[in-house]
Amino acid sequence: MDFASLISLLTLTALIWFWLSSIRVLEIARKAGRKACANTDVQFLDDSVACIRMQIARNQAGRRALRRTYRFEFSETGNSRIEGQVIMLGDTVESVLMDPYLIMTD
Repeated sequence: MDFASLISLLTLTALIWFWLSSIRVLEIARKAGRKACANTDVQFLDDSVACIRMQIARNQAGRRALRRTYRFEFSETGNSRIEGQVIMLGDTVESVLMDPYLIMTD
C-alpha cells in the first residue's frame, strides 16, 4: 500500500468516525430537548434538533472535546414557536436553554 492510499484510508476512517459520533450526540441532544420540554410542560416541536455551532473546548478533565450547540423549537400553546438550545460537550449534556415563554394558568 502506498502512502497516498494510506492517507486516503485514514481520512475516510476519520470521516466515518466523526459521522457516527455526530449521529450519537444528535440523538442525546434530541432526548435532552424532549425531556426539558416534558419537565416544563411545553410541546417539543418537530421532534428534531439542528446543530448550529461546533467548536473545540476543554472538558472537566482538561481534555479537548467538541462543544456542539443544537437548536430546537417548542410551544407553550401550540400556536407559537419558541427557540431552545441544547449545548453538548463531547457526548455529555452541558446545558439546556429555553427562551422565555408565557406560562398559561387555568
